[in-house]
Amino acid sequence: MTLAAAWVRARLFSSPVNAVLTAACVAFLYWTVPPALDWLVFSADFAGESRADCTGGGACWVFVKARIGQFLYGFYPEGERWRVNLAFALLAAAGVALLWPGLRRKGTVALLLLLLFPPVAGILFHGGAGLPVVETAKWGGLFLTLVVAGVGIAASFPIGIALALGRQSRLPAIKALCVAFIELVRGVPLITVLFMASVMLPLFLPEGVTFDKLLRALAGIALFYAAYMAEVVRGGLQAIPRTQYEAAESLGCSYWQMMRLIVLPQALRHVIPGIVGIFIALFKDTTLVLIIGLFDLLGIVQAAVSDPQWIGYNVEGYVFAGLGFWLFCFGLSRFSQMLEHRLAFSRRQRTSTT
Repeated sequence: MTLAAAWVRARLFSSPVNAVLTAACVAFLYWTVPPALDWLVFSADFAGESRADCTGGGACWVFVKARIGQFLYGFYPEGERWRVNLAFALLAAAGVALLWPGLRRKGTVALLLLLLFPPVAGILFHGGAGLPVVETAKWGGLFLTLVVAGVGIAASFPIGIALALGRQSRLPAIKALCVAFIELVRGVPLITVLFMASVMLPLFLPEGVTFDKLLRALAGIALFYAAYMAEVVRGGLQAIPRTQYEAAESLGCSYWQMMRLIVLPQALRHVIPGIVGIFIALFKDTTLVLIIGLFDLLGIVQAAVSDPQWIGYNVEGYVFAGLGFWLFCFGLSRFSQMLEHRLAFSRRQRTSTT
């Protein structure tokens, strides 16, 4: 018996129940995969510019091709889209530099990314400094999805850490405020927070004072997920043995030194899967901004399929949007696994050297 046959018998047909389950899975794949591939690839139409070019009987990817600019950038002016591409290229270059194993001065790169990239990206996206202004009402598609997700992730993480530390504070007032905020926010759905930020908040502002709709949505999403992030981080803090706190205090560390150098690094390492799970949920929930009039990737797809020229091709649009969300969420998941592996490896190295 060959090695492959032995593996199949041991893993797939080791018992009658396993054999039945294996046969059922094979039958399901046989009934679903070939028709799906035929619709997606073999009978699909890829070339053309209009609905009349879709004659193959399968998926009409001509629809996605004709609308790809709108799906990626929304209503952002075509002549100014290079600004979006440049900003994300700078972000990608900084990310590659931070992940490069042999690169030195990663702290400098991270500091520059934290301090310089937000204002540079803001100028490129919105305008100013000699660039034409592009109102946020014209932002949309995958571009808007990445902006909302990126700002939400970058803002909710430190706010969540601060809330988690506040919830464990010995000061009753700070602890009560943090607990009240966390429990209140976690008790309402995100759609309510977005509705309040978009519709109700302007009613309480003084006359003549207004904030951009996208800015209000970003603040609502960041604060909402900060409450969930706080509970994840609190779980990591509770997993740290009390001896770690006592050892830090015996060394003369202040509270903030103890948290920054000893407790938080260990706590965050324990809860990496939970943190990434929050980030993935945030990324998917960016679709809810549609209810306040912001057209993210899914919103743009829904608007495009209502075009009389392309009625009946909504499946292709939703498949494209679903694939886009899956790619980014899967990438976040793989990144968390890589980070866990790298941290575990470095910890084993330190243990072996000591």
